[in-house]
Amino acid sequence: MYSKVGIVGLGLIGGSLCKALRNRCGVKEIVAANRSEDVLITAKNEGVIDDYALGITDMFKGCDIVFICTPVNLIFDYAKKLAPIVGTDCIISDVGSTKAHLYEEIKTLGDTVSYIGGHPMTGSERFRYNASKEHLFENAYYIIAPAENIPDEKTAEFKEMVEKIGAIPVIVSPYEHDYAVASISHVPHIIAAALVNNVKKLDSDKGYMHLLAAGGFKDITRIASSSADMWEGIMFENKEDILSVLDSFSDVIADIRKSIADDNHSEVHSYFQNAQEYRNSFNTTTPKAFVKRYEIDVDVLDRPGSIAIITVMLSSNGINIKNMGIVNNRENNSGALSFAFDSEEDRQRSVELLRDMNYEVTVKE
Repeated sequence: MYSKVGIVGLGLIGGSLCKALRNRCGVKEIVAANRSEDVLITAKNEGVIDDYALGITDMFKGCDIVFICTPVNLIFDYAKKLAPIVGTDCIISDVGSTKAHLYEEIKTLGDTVSYIGGHPMTGSERFRYNASKEHLFENAYYIIAPAENIPDEKTAEFKEMVEKIGAIPVIVSPYEHDYAVASISHVPHIIAAALVNNVKKLDSDKGYMHLLAAGGFKDITRIASSSADMWEGIMFENKEDILSVLDSFSDVIADIRKSIADDNHSEVHSYFQNAQEYRNSFNTTTPKAFVKRYEIDVDVLDRPGSIAIITVMLSSNGINIKNMGIVNNRENNSGALSFAFDSEEDRQRSVELLRDMNYEVTVKE
């Protein structure tokens, strides 16, 4: 496992990596570079990093691995600066949400760089260091896209690190990665922003749309609050895949618009039915799933202490809550709270305890 780690870019992901590597992987020395010194000072005072600089310096010599946690359009420039300092024994990685274009750039450096592309599929609309946390990567997929010249043992070591910080490693090619994330991440960000911009455009001076935009609308557009600088870079780094997916999405919208205009009830019904069935399948555990989730929904009244009563009761019975969330929209849900557990035994015991207390519980399969 790594002894000395470098971080370039100390924001949400970079800061969280520092904390996770220190506390979960036992990394002895972490050095970081960032353009804003106040963030670096804070991280050092907190014991998260050991040394820092405002740019790429000899401080990175001796690193086993360096993570470049900057906007995607800056990653290659930093990799070029790092290569002669760290040498080929050091792995250079990144956390960018596009891989193929960067991979093609990295290949121009030849054997001077040992590169393993990375993309932790986690984050938040809050993207600065003060939002960073050790457990950010827990149960999140972490894409690993190694260059062709990387020895298998280096990839295996990287995979072990990913598992130790609590994430789920998935090894794919850079090209498969980019087409997938264009569909499930990049274009959805465009759509979320489009929905918000459309409401802003259509709203009257009285602002009723703004006032009533709660529940489902806020849920579906939450990601529109993400960094504009970051997403501008992503759009052009993955331009071709994004345009291809947008063309497909335009066809889907054109088809449903035509079905509504033509009063085609069966097509409209099928549109929503197909989406419902496919969306529900995301929660279904299959033999191909990377992680099995043991979930329940609990119907509770919105009263002070409702959550505390349940969590204290479960913990006092030795049941670990793996994840918990508030269901903001009851339209298609049978409860206001959602819980996930480590095992089927914990789930069944929780169901028994909650039903004994007259809670309405739904087991999610």
